[in-house]
Amino acid sequence: MLTAADYQPPRWLRNAHVQSVLGSAPQRRRRGEARLAGCGATTTAHLIDGGDGVRLQGLHSVVAGMPARGLVLLLHGWEGSVDSSYMRLTAAQLLRRGFEVFRLNFRDHGDTHHLNEGIFHSNRIDEVVYAAREVALRFGRRPLLVAGYSLGGNFALRLALRAPTAGLAIAHVAAVCPVLDPARTMEEMERGFPLYYWYFHRKWRHSLQRKRALFPNQFELDDDVLGLRMRPLTQWLVERHTDFGTLDRYFDGYAIAGSRLAGLSVPASILTSADDPVIPVADFGALQLPPNAQLEIARWGGHCGFLEGASLEGFAERWVADRLAAAADAAA
Repeated sequence: MLTAADYQPPRWLRNAHVQSVLGSAPQRRRRGEARLAGCGATTTAHLIDGGDGVRLQGLHSVVAGMPARGLVLLLHGWEGSVDSSYMRLTAAQLLRRGFEVFRLNFRDHGDTHHLNEGIFHSNRIDEVVYAAREVALRFGRRPLLVAGYSLGGNFALRLALRAPTAGLAIAHVAAVCPVLDPARTMEEMERGFPLYYWYFHRKWRHSLQRKRALFPNQFELDDDVLGLRMRPLTQWLVERHTDFGTLDRYFDGYAIAGSRLAGLSVPASILTSADDPVIPVADFGALQLPPNAQLEIARWGGHCGFLEGASLEGFAERWVADRLAAAADAAA
């Protein structure tokens, strides 16, 4: 199996910002489209019950005539979607290895803002757990495996924590650059290289504008609110659309740092990079993990980059597929 030590990018790709920015480049998006199309898979859209009237949307992909090794649920990062390049490239890797794949959109991600009146926030784990159970029941493939990137990696690990009480039999979870401590990630974006702050703030503001256009009488989303910087805008969201009351409680609600993963019973693999510009590597060093969880830290890779050359192919997508294929073999 691939390990973090196997990731040796060329010198021109050993810069964290180059990795992170090129990871979202249009060329990589087109490569993801081509790789997925080349698998010969049939992809269909599905509405998934998230419980309490919540509707989530996702894409199921399967190669006809190929015996399925299992079903993989893929979770994207904040303001990403099922069509993000890393989601398509990971799906292509998994489909070639004989898996069925379900890529789930979080609420208000992709073209799904119309499906639910309430606004997305990162503590909406209950609906993702419910949706994962619905996906497992609807497609009925065993084993069930889960992978996620960035905030999706955070959701994937929280899903694994809740799996036993939710009646979900997850064979393995793989997380790439998962958000561990949201408060620390916010601080890193505020004081670090400004491009990341601008990128996520712009995408989030656009998402909230879409929500306002769809539900104009439900939210106090005037232009003054949308003009707020990320921290006060998050505080506005917390105070009006969650029960947490304060920003600190909200961040703590979805933090998985320190000992939060110590009780993880689902086998887990975590990949991050020492030079991630938004998630401090020191937070990974402080993780308390059970024996069935493995942490790998690559020297390079940026945030969810791990690009291997001018083709913009990704090491992380192959690493995820390797980990899940090994877990499926062990569960067979």
